[in-house]
Amino acid sequence: MPKLKLEDLAEIREKARKATLLREGAARVKMTVHMGTCGIAAGARKIMEAALREVEDRDLHDVIVTTSGCAGLCSREPMATVEVVGEAPVKYVDLTEAKMKAIFAEHVLGGKIVEPCALAIGSERTY
Repeated sequence: MPKLKLEDLAEIREKARKATLLREGAARVKMTVHMGTCGIAAGARKIMEAALREVEDRDLHDVIVTTSGCAGLCSREPMATVEVVGEAPVKYVDLTEAKMKAIFAEHVLGGKIVEPCALAIGSERTY
């Protein structure tokens, strides 16, 4: 294996910093891709990759993409929840990469819920 140069290390650090910000920073929008075993079996990894690609391709700094376990609706996987600051969360179901792209364009960037893909608006909390 060749020796790493200082430039190589700087590039690795920057890549890791961007990946961490996508998952942990403070943001205007938080997207959670549900990745329980049922979600993964239904294709949630591709949905996660599509979401991360949208953030990176658009160079968005105010959107976090993260994961969670099962959301309890296995038959509707893959699923994702979009939370825009100051608005009720929206749970999207039966996702494809194309649907994820539409959700980014219309909801994340445009503020309009993609109703054909939305299962529920609001939190499942009971307080």
